Amino acid sequence: MSRIEAAPLLEGRVAIVTGGASGIGRATCEALCAAGAAVVVADLNGEGAERVASTLRDEGRSAAGFAADMGEEDSITAMVAFAVDHFGGLDILHNNAADSDPALMARDLVVGEMDAEVWDRTMRVNLRGPMLGCKHAIPPMLKRGGGAIVNTSSASGLTGDFARSAYAASKAGLRSLTESVAAQYGKQGIRANAIAPGVIATPALEANVPANQVEVYVDNTLTPRLGRAEDIAAAVVFLASDAASFITGQLISVDGGLLAHHPAMAEIRKRLPGA
Repeated sequence: MSRIEAAPLLEGRVAIVTGGASGIGRATCEALCAAGAAVVVADLNGEGAERVASTLRDEGRSAAGFAADMGEEDSITAMVAFAVDHFGGLDILHNNAADSDPALMARDLVVGEMDAEVWDRTMRVNLRGPMLGCKHAIPPMLKRGGGAIVNTSSASGLTGDFARSAYAASKAGLRSLTESVAAQYGKQGIRANAIAPGVIATPALEANVPANQVEVYVDNTLTPRLGRAEDIAAAVVFLASDAASFITGQLISVDGGLLAHHPAMAEIRKRLPGA
């Protein structure tokens, strides 16, 4: 019987999840713990991070909360040091945090109207933050013989859109960052992959996307439902585990087929006989 069959996928591993207090991050913390990992729940909302960690501990899991600002390198350095000190090392980093403040997103407009401050703030958290997360996570991973990095990109980073130009560019940049880390550290046992979620039913979606636009996404998703945070969490667990030991440098879309079809398909389907 293989180790994967005999024990939880991530037994004995230590993970950090940024943006872990809610949404995809919280679901991923829960899934990683269920798979046997010890998890640092890191979030700008330190109280929220500790609430998630406390709930996991009440369930018999190994978890600790940490207030981390992914826009500040000192905070990222402290986050990684906390994981190493608290749990003895680091094996998994899920770079999930992004600046989804509705006030910021509302100012993320077309390129011809882009405020440089909006661009810079978006890049600082969404792209610079994950780069710094990798920078500081890689050394302790190397001390343990390797590790797995999973970055949360977005379907928005794979196509053009009417607005949110900075957000899209930041998420597209994560693909290149992922490939660079995979190329530079693969021979030393570190794998790096990215996940591009489609439309996921989270508080951030409700805060930033009007209901009538969500209906359009529903029409263009090939599955009978929109995504759930647990769908992304399951993909993170897989990519972080030995089951994905030969997968690195990849961007995997977890989007219910949102980008897999002809752009006109949803409207054509409405016009089919019997529709």
